[in-house]
Amino acid sequence: MKKLKQLINGIIVYRLPIIILLFVFMCFSAQQTIKNLTVDNSLSIWFLEDDPSYKAYIDFQEEIGSDEIFVAMFPVENAIGLKEKEHLLELHQSIEALPFVKTTFSLAKAQYPIYANNKINFDDLYNTKRSEKGLKNVLSKLPNIASQLVTKDFKNQFFYIQLNPTPTIEAQRKIIAGEIRQIITEKYPNYYLTGPPVLNEAYSLGIYKESMLFGVLTVLVITLLLMFLLPSKRYLLVSLLSVAIPLTLLFGIITSFGFALNMISMLIPTILMVYSVSDAVHIINIYHKEGLKNKNFDKIELITLAIRKSFTPCFYTTLTTFVGYFALYLSPLPAFKNMGVFTCIGLVLTFLLVYIITIIGFSFMTLNFKETKPVLRLSFISQTKVIHWLNRFTTQYKTRIILGFSIILIYGIYSIFQVKIDTNSLDLLAEGQAKQDLRMVESKLNGSSRIQLDISMLNGDKILHKEAIGYLEEFQVKLEQNSLIAAPVSVVDVKSFLESRTPVLFQTNISKEKIENTLAPIDAKENSFFKLFSNDFTSAGITISFKEMNTSQLEQLLFEIEHDFKNTFPTEKYKLKINGFAVVFAQLNNFILETQFKSFFVAFIVGFLCLWVFIRNIRTTLLVLIPNVLPLVVLAIIMSWLDITLDVTTAMITPIMLGIAMDDTIHLVYKYKRTKQVKGSPEARMNSAMMYTGTALFSTTIALVGGFLIISSSAVPSVSHFGLLCAVTVSIALITDIFYLPALLKTFDR
Repeated sequence: MKKLKQLINGIIVYRLPIIILLFVFMCFSAQQTIKNLTVDNSLSIWFLEDDPSYKAYIDFQEEIGSDEIFVAMFPVENAIGLKEKEHLLELHQSIEALPFVKTTFSLAKAQYPIYANNKINFDDLYNTKRSEKGLKNVLSKLPNIASQLVTKDFKNQFFYIQLNPTPTIEAQRKIIAGEIRQIITEKYPNYYLTGPPVLNEAYSLGIYKESMLFGVLTVLVITLLLMFLLPSKRYLLVSLLSVAIPLTLLFGIITSFGFALNMISMLIPTILMVYSVSDAVHIINIYHKEGLKNKNFDKIELITLAIRKSFTPCFYTTLTTFVGYFALYLSPLPAFKNMGVFTCIGLVLTFLLVYIITIIGFSFMTLNFKETKPVLRLSFISQTKVIHWLNRFTTQYKTRIILGFSIILIYGIYSIFQVKIDTNSLDLLAEGQAKQDLRMVESKLNGSSRIQLDISMLNGDKILHKEAIGYLEEFQVKLEQNSLIAAPVSVVDVKSFLESRTPVLFQTNISKEKIENTLAPIDAKENSFFKLFSNDFTSAGITISFKEMNTSQLEQLLFEIEHDFKNTFPTEKYKLKINGFAVVFAQLNNFILETQFKSFFVAFIVGFLCLWVFIRNIRTTLLVLIPNVLPLVVLAIIMSWLDITLDVTTAMITPIMLGIAMDDTIHLVYKYKRTKQVKGSPEARMNSAMMYTGTALFSTTIALVGGFLIISSSAVPSVSHFGLLCAVTVSIALITDIFYLPALLKTFDR
C-alpha cells in the first residue's frame, strides 16, 4: 500500500510532463495514421506465403496468367455491328497499353480456325464483311466461346481484361481500377464492370468508409452512455481520454510499421474503445463509492484505495480478454493473426494508460462527492432496487435457475454441431454499384469467375493423341451438364467446330501425328485468353466459368469436377490439376474450423488457469467457469436457429467472447471472494458483492452492447452478423452473471 501510494504521488507530481509527453505522442500517432493509413484486402492477408495451395496459385499465375480479370458488359444496339467492332478495337488498344495489363479479349479480338491445304489458318471471328446471318452461324458452332462474348439476343458485348500476376498488382489495385474505369467511361458511358479486381477494390473502399463511420458512431454512443453510467459529469472527460489516447497511440504504432486495415482489423477501434471505457467506468465507480464511504480520506489516500481495489479485477479481466484475442494468433489466417496481435497491444496500452489518465484526472478534481449526480438519469429505474430484487430472486429460486440454465447449456452443446461453416463471398460486400454490376453481368453471362483445369499424362507424354482427345470430349460433356458451371472452353470446342466444317478431318483412322499437326497450332498465339495447352503440349486446359458462390458450393464444385474426371479418365494414366483463386478460397472452411478449435481451446485452457490463480479454489473455479461457457453455447443456438454460418468474420467470435464473458464474472467474484473475510453464508457474501459491483456490471455491459450494435449496423452482412452476435452474447453473459453464477455459488460453494 505504501509503495502504491508513492507511485501515485509520483504520477501526480509529474502530471504536467506526462500530459505533455502523451500529447506529443498523440500528435505524432495522429499524423502517422492520417499519412499512412491504408486498406489491404488482398489475397495475401488470408493465406500464409508458405501455404502449399497459395504457393501453387501464385505459380499458376506466373505460368498461365492471372485470374485477376475485369469483366465488362456493354449494352449495345447490335453486338455484331461495324460501329460496335470499331469501339471494341479502340478499347483493346487503349487498355493493352497499360503496363499492368497482360491481355484483353472480346469478340473483336477472337479468331476461329480454318483448315485448308493441310494446315490451320485463323480468321477474325468478328468479320463485318460477312453477313450477320453468316456471323451468327459461325458463332452458333462455337456455343461455349460465343456465350462468353455476346448475349443470345446480341444486345450486350463482354470485354475481358486480364492483369499481370497478383503479387505484381496488389499494391496498385486502387490505381489500376481507377485507370481502367476512366478509359472505359470515355468510350462507353453505359457499362457494367465486375470481376475479382472490382470486388476487391469495393471491399477495401467499404472497409475504409465503415471503419471511419464506426469510429465516429462509437465515440458518440459511448459519450451518451457515459452520461447515464457515470456518477458525475466531471468524470466524462477522464473517460473519453481513456478511450482516445490508447487508441490513437495504437494506430500510430500500426501505421508506422506499415500495416493496413482489413475486414477484420477494421473492428479494432470500436472494440478497444468499448474495453477502455469499461475499465474506466469500473475505476471511477469504485473511486466514487469509496469517496462517499471514506469522507475523512485525503485525495492521495482515496485514489490509492480506488486503484488498489480495482487493480486486481481489472488486471484479470484484461488478462482473460488478452488471452481471447491472443488465441487468434494460432489461426492459420494472417488477417486473424494481425487482429490478435494488434488488439493485444491495444489492450496492454489501454490497461496501463487508463490508470495513469484516471489518476491524473482525479488529481485535478475536488473531493465533493455528495452533491454529484449523473448528467442523464432514468428516474423510473432504480439500480439499487433491481439489485435487491436480483438478490432475493437468486436466493429464493436458485434451484430452478440452475435447472433452467443447465438445460439451455445442454441444448447449446448439441447446437454447436448444428452450426454450419461457410463463407459467402457476397456477404463480404455491402450493397452498392459493385454488387449491382456483379448481379447484372452474372444474369447475362452466368459467371464472373473462372478456374483452369489441366489434364496431363502421368508419364509426361504429349496429350495430343486420339485417346486423350476422346476422354476430353467425354469429360467436357459432363462438365457442361453441371449446373454450377457456365461454359467450359477447351480444345474440344475447336475440334467440334473444325469437324462441323470439315467432317473427314478427324476420321477414325487418323494418326497421332495428324492430330498433333492439326490441333497444335490453335494454341500457338501468345497471350491466349483461353489457355488450351501447356507450352510443351503435355497438358490440355479447360477454362471453366462460374458465378460468385460460397465456400461450401465451391467445395462441392471441385469435388464434382474431380469425381467426373475419375469416372472419365483412367487415373493410372492421367492426372488432373485444378488451378485458380477458387481452389484457395474453397479451403477457407478448413482454416476457419482450425481457427475455432485452436483459438477456443487455448483461450479456454488459459482462461481456466487465470480463474484458478485468481480464485485459488478448484471447486469455486469450476462453478465460476460454467456460466462463462453458457453464453457461447447460447451463441451456437442463435446461429443454428437463424442459419448464420461460421465465416471469416464470425470465426473469431468464440475466443473473443469467452474473454469478454469472464470480465464481469471476475469483478463480481473478486468482491465475493473478498467478503469471505467477513463471517456469513455464501448468500450473504454474494448479495454484498452484487450490491457493490452491480452498477459497474450493468454499465460495462451496456457500453459493450452499444459498441457491438454499432458494428452490427455495417452494410456488410458478414460484419453485421458478427456485431449482432457479439452484442447478444455480451447480454447473455450479463444474464448468466447475475442469475446463474449467484445461484451456483449460493448452492454449491461451501
